[in-house]
Parts: sequence; structure tokens; C-alpha cells
Amino acid sequence: MATLNANAAQVLALMEQAGQPPLESMQPVDARAAIAQGLGALQGTPTPVEEVERVTARCTHADIPLRIYRNDGGADTPSPAIIFFHGGGFVLGDLDLYDRFCRRLCVASHAAVISVDYRLAPEHPFPAAVEDAAAVVRWVHAHAGDLRVCPDSLSVAGDSAGANLATVAALSVRDDADLQLVHQLLFYPVTDLSQESDGYERCGEGYFLTTELMRYFKQHYLDNPRTARDERASPLLAADLSGLPSATVLVCGFDPLRDEGMAYAEALKAAGVPVDVLNIDDQIHAFPLMDGAIPEAAEVLDTVGHALRPVLAARQPVAS
Repeated sequence: MATLNANAAQVLALMEQAGQPPLESMQPVDARAAIAQGLGALQGTPTPVEEVERVTARCTHADIPLRIYRNDGGADTPSPAIIFFHGGGFVLGDLDLYDRFCRRLCVASHAAVISVDYRLAPEHPFPAAVEDAAAVVRWVHAHAGDLRVCPDSLSVAGDSAGANLATVAALSVRDDADLQLVHQLLFYPVTDLSQESDGYERCGEGYFLTTELMRYFKQHYLDNPRTARDERASPLLAADLSGLPSATVLVCGFDPLRDEGMAYAEALKAAGVPVDVLNIDDQIHAFPLMDGAIPEAAEVLDTVGHALRPVLAARQPVAS
């Protein structure tokens, strides 16, 4: 096993010294406030972007708030777009917590980033977030002209539980005749809620995301434990992963989700999906949200964003 990154180790020590009660001991509304305050204190200066726009996706089942980040210099042609789903175990997280993340990804990728404020559990248990994710992808595609994005250069991305929603959304729209996603960018994805991988035993305590916290998330998200085997909750169990867009899967060495992220990358490859795996073996879960304390976070987001530029631009129309 690799050595834990020194900056990450310092963050974990600070968390322990703070003596805050574990998130899983709190009611969701209190846990949301605690994670916003705790991670907010570890974030750096926001990356400037040229435009941030708030839009509502008026889908048939719900109105879903979006926040769109643009840094295209007022280009005449529609830009590629990344539809992004935040993390937080389907229970925590919001647009504000991921604001810096989305800004950095926007600048690094040369794409618009559309951050999705999907419904959270336990107020809205499974499959509400899944329904929101697929509906937003279709809504963005249908309204691409109004949003100034290219309908043929749309990708999905997500962080942890949001990465689960991103790839499940890709599965949901795979057979849509006129919608073909370009890529899926999955940061340490949740891919199997039906069981606990070996990573839960190896890294389930002391590295920010714990086994008990994951159990808390599952308890609040799943309306019935049997639904954990539904491929919309656990895409690793999907009968057919073929035909999905190419993927970048980022995993962290000190993360209970590492094994299921690697297993999902292998399952995608076995189904014929082109996959790049980025293994940050010295980091903890959600470290890109801690860029003020872990400088390597910004470097990783820049690296991933730069690598996406030619992928996202491949279907972008050429300016006349």
C-alpha cells in the first residue's frame, strides 16, 4: 500500500483534533451543515470564470436547479458541456460545496460545466436522484441552443455518489436515438450498494469516508435494502454496460470505494468501453474538495480537465 500523502495526513489529523461528532450520528439536515462548514474551511480561493448562470431544468416530474459555469470568451460557437453531479452519499452536498470544483474543471477542460442540484435522500429516496439525473441530461440536450452548448458534445461527470448518478444517467439515455454522450468522468464512484468490498475493511476507518458513514448513506438513500441490487443503484451489477461513452475513472488509494471503482472500470473495459484509470494511490476520498489544504487537488483537476479537451472538442462544430 502506498504512503498517505502528507497534506492529506495533516487534514485527517486536524479533523480528529476538532473533535466533531461523526456525521453518521447526526440527522441529515445537521450533517449537511457540518460537511459544508468542515469542507468549506479546507477549500482554496475560487478559480475565476467569466460567467455563472442559474437555470431551472423544468422536467416533467420536478423542477431541478442548475448552475452553469462558462469560460469561453464569448465564443460564437456552442461550447462542449459537462453535466456534473455532486457527491455526498445521495444525502449531503449541494451546488455551493462544489462551486470551486466546478470552476476549476470548467477552466481546465475548456467546457461549460452544468452543476445539478438533484433531490436528496431521505426526503427523496431512491430512485428520485436517478430520475433527476437522467431527466437533466435529456433536458440539457433538448435545450442546448438556449444554454449555448453543443448538443453533440455533452458529457457527464460526478463525484462519489454523483459519479454513480452520472454513469447511471449514461445508462438511462444510452438507447436514445438522438442523444449520444461523449464521455463520462467518474471521481471515486459508488458502483455497488449491494455489498461492501474489501476496501471497506482496509480503509473503512480513519480516512474521512468511513464504513459507518457509507452505511448511513445507504440507509437513508435506499427505500428498501433489496433495491441495492437494482442496476440504477449499483451499476456494477448492470447486465449490459456496452455502448456507454468512454470513461475516465479516478480512484484513491486510501478510500473504501477504491475497489468498486476499479471493478467498475474493469467491467466497462470488458464491455468494450474505452476506459482510462487514474489511480491516485496516496490520497483520500474527496480530496479534490480540499484544495486549500491539499494542493495536489488542484493539480489533479487541471490534469483531468486538460486531458478532456480533445475528447470534448471532437464533436464541437467549427466556427465559420
